[in-house]
Amino acid sequence: MKKAWKAAMLATFAVGTLVVAGCGSDSTSGSGDLPQVGVAIYKFDDTFMSGVRARIDADAKGKAKVDIVDSQNSQPTQNEKVDLFLNKKYKAIGVNIVDRPAAGGIIDKAKAANVPLVFLNREPLKEDMAKWDKVYYVGAKAEQSGEMQGKILADYFKKHPEAYKSNDNVLHYVLIKGEPGHQDAELRSKYVIESLKKEGIQVQEVAQDTAMWDRVKGQEKMAAFLSSYGDKIDAVIANNDDMALGAIEALKAAGYFQNGKYMPVVGVDATAPAVQALKDGTLLGTVLNNAKKQGDAVFNLMLVLAKGEAPTKENTGFEIVDKQYIWVPYEIVTKENADQILGDK
Repeated sequence: MKKAWKAAMLATFAVGTLVVAGCGSDSTSGSGDLPQVGVAIYKFDDTFMSGVRARIDADAKGKAKVDIVDSQNSQPTQNEKVDLFLNKKYKAIGVNIVDRPAAGGIIDKAKAANVPLVFLNREPLKEDMAKWDKVYYVGAKAEQSGEMQGKILADYFKKHPEAYKSNDNVLHYVLIKGEPGHQDAELRSKYVIESLKKEGIQVQEVAQDTAMWDRVKGQEKMAAFLSSYGDKIDAVIANNDDMALGAIEALKAAGYFQNGKYMPVVGVDATAPAVQALKDGTLLGTVLNNAKKQGDAVFNLMLVLAKGEAPTKENTGFEIVDKQYIWVPYEIVTKENADQILGDK
């Protein structure tokens, strides 16, 4: 009886162990010789970051064990996740920071534990980056995306002067912004207008509001703009594709994109739903924020750091600027070039 009982217990323990192992996000479980790294994403339901984390996970197969976790858009939650990575002695950590000013505290902890850090998509303050020489950042220059949005709109209105509803050659726009204070939201909003002016387009803001990068909120804000301003609006500028797509839904409900009624809308990211909107003719243009290349850069950098090596262009595949930064350039995407640009990304 005792032997049978022990055998049953061992079998139960083995099954339990397999279940626990199967529940983790480790993309290479069972590969004990591979370095362990961790990545804390600000929230999993962000469309762009979903693309980045999918790429990191794919890149890791056969090369590293990667633990990718959801910070649920909460800085205290993210701090706990990073603390867990440090306690488990992971070899390198990636952080898509929730609150930009919080990066300094995470850097202090990582430095004390001598665990290299790679921040992604949300850039820490310069003074925090300067705290340690094992801190890196992977992202894109937000001002470039704003400039490209401006170029898309400028080209459209130069070709279609009849699109000025007030017949005054002034572009009356509404702006749907991302998170207040977020550097991408602030810089995109600033540089899209500067770009339009440089292109010789006169502009006037009709209204602006934040939709927190969210599609549903973007739809709600655009519906409110249409209710208040209606035909006074010439164009919609959104800081990302999700908000642009939300605005398009509100415009559809108001009768746009049928019977010759049109409103130019621009976004940023070139997500799959946005590219479909380009092809459908409802989105005028977007800007490729290359999730795959950013994911490649993050993983390559973490892998090199986890091995204790110094990152270079040769071992990461990307140029490292000022010893700490990898910049992945944006690209303009329209209906005409979408297949070519996205096929190469």
